[in-house]
Amino acid sequence: MRRWSVVAAVVLAVAAVPVVPRLLPVGDTDVSAATLLDRVRASADVGHSGYAETEGTVQLPVGDRLGDVGELLAGTSRLRVWWQDQDAWRVDRLLASGERDLVHAGPVTTSYDYEDARATTTLDPEIRLPRAPDLLPPALARTALEDATAVDVRRLAPRRVAGIAASGLRYTPPDPGSGSGPRTTIDRVDVWVDPGSGLPLRVEVRAAGSDEPDVVSAFDEVEVERPADDLVDFRPSPAVEVEQARTLDIADAAGRYAPYVVPERLAGLDRRTGPDAAAGVYGIGVTRFIAVPLRPREAGPLREQLRAAPGATLGDRRTVAADGALTVLLTGGGRRGDRTAWLVAGTVTPQVLQEAADELVRLDRVDRDGPR
Repeated sequence: MRRWSVVAAVVLAVAAVPVVPRLLPVGDTDVSAATLLDRVRASADVGHSGYAETEGTVQLPVGDRLGDVGELLAGTSRLRVWWQDQDAWRVDRLLASGERDLVHAGPVTTSYDYEDARATTTLDPEIRLPRAPDLLPPALARTALEDATAVDVRRLAPRRVAGIAASGLRYTPPDPGSGSGPRTTIDRVDVWVDPGSGLPLRVEVRAAGSDEPDVVSAFDEVEVERPADDLVDFRPSPAVEVEQARTLDIADAAGRYAPYVVPERLAGLDRRTGPDAAAGVYGIGVTRFIAVPLRPREAGPLREQLRAAPGATLGDRRTVAADGALTVLLTGGGRRGDRTAWLVAGTVTPQVLQEAADELVRLDRVDRDGPR
């Protein structure tokens, strides 16, 4: 009995080693909210690797018309990341049947479907739909806090994240103060940060009126150091079919080839993407939306899906669906012969998207002699 007691004690001690740091009291630092904000913004080149999980409660039936956006925002995703810097990283989305990987090297991104043994390489476009790496805690935090100022943030109580005593930071978007009401759907963003490196470890995004966070992204394992080169390289086996694609998704394709040029401002928000494109991203931080022209064959199925969403509204030849942080508007569908529908979607209120749609539907078609 004594011998087995010793063995049991040793086993319990070994098993407890990874757990003990997570159970220790969480100490805090005296880093100010403004300093912590600066460190988060400067974290894009902080090397790290680990596992993260994202959870979303945004339920919009967009199917695969918007890539992985619906799946990423409506459920739980398990992500594995190796991040050297902004120009070299790999993010694997782990699925029950395998994994889907994104490998980024300079201007090129390769998507790899493990189950299908197929890889697609594209130049990384300026205009694209959100994808899995955008929901990792560091990327999500940097995007959300992009336009935050020192007066918009305050410290939160620390919490232990992936074994690290993380410092808390809350960002509350300011009221525009113009009498026009809020422009963003986001009420607040809470971030817990490794105070030494500035790497965000956990992010909670809460929409106005929500009792619980609409999106949570957090590491459960993380190592804050630069991963080796062989971990971020993509070296396919001979069995993997590799192809070169001209466009990444519908936003990229529309921006290059559709016969329009979007304006510098929409709904009072500045365009943050380049000129002479048929699609654009507008706004900054949590007040942001994308505008994309769609052909009838793309818009029709998406419109039917959006109309099935709970609370969807059908206005003057427009369909608007909103759930929590995300609002989606699609124009057209009221008469035959519509050659273009405008998809406008983002973390802004329906009123903002309606303003943007009013301006977009008045755009004249232009001659395009090639991609932009």
